[in-house]
Amino acid sequence: MMESEIRSLNTVLEQKVEERTHALADTNVALEEEITRRREMEDQIRAALNEKTLLLREVHHRVKNNLQIIISLSNLQLRQIEDPKMRQVMAETQNRVRAMALVHEKLYKSETLSDIDLAEYVRFLTSQLFAYYETDSRKVTLKTEIGKITLPINTAIPLGLIINELVSNALKHAFPDGRAGSLFILARREDKTINLVVEDTGIGIPADLEWRNTQSLGLKLVISLVNQLDGTIDLDRTRGTAFTMVLKVKE
Repeated sequence: MMESEIRSLNTVLEQKVEERTHALADTNVALEEEITRRREMEDQIRAALNEKTLLLREVHHRVKNNLQIIISLSNLQLRQIEDPKMRQVMAETQNRVRAMALVHEKLYKSETLSDIDLAEYVRFLTSQLFAYYETDSRKVTLKTEIGKITLPINTAIPLGLIINELVSNALKHAFPDGRAGSLFILARREDKTINLVVEDTGIGIPADLEWRNTQSLGLKLVISLVNQLDGTIDLDRTRGTAFTMVLKVKE
């Protein structure tokens, strides 16, 4: 009797084990199918992301090249202009285009394709301006104090143009007749704002000049770009010229 019951219990147990085995096998198959589907989705996402990255890199590259073409065309036109004032206007426009092209060049070479290193950008931009204005860096020294700041393109372009204008003004007007002095650029980021100072020890802006209402295209452009970044700008004429700005970072 006991043997019969034992055999019966063994049979039931074997059936349950077999059922559980089949259930586990079905679960394993389902898991393997889910893993396969997820891997395929990840591969598709990765491929789409790589394609987007390549396209974005190509966009920055083409924009930079198109801006370089504009500079080249304006160079051809510049050769035909004899009026010194018109030549100066054309050359300053070229520098503004170069400042924008430099942003796209740095974005093209960056890993993220979305942010540029501000310190590196300023270093390249100022070296271009010192070369253009034939400024002796032994007479006019440049000091920068810029932390580890990365900026998106919506902020980098207007900020780059602001620095371009203020440094250009300093190199053009602050150190006449080979006067020696220094130029200082400070930038600090605090959350969603950038504190920017562009200062020189030159002859300074005349005290009677209403700089906020000046006819100078460069200063007009600076004020317009500061407004574009929802910022503020102030001028200190105590020792040379010091522009202080607080600008919002546009993501």
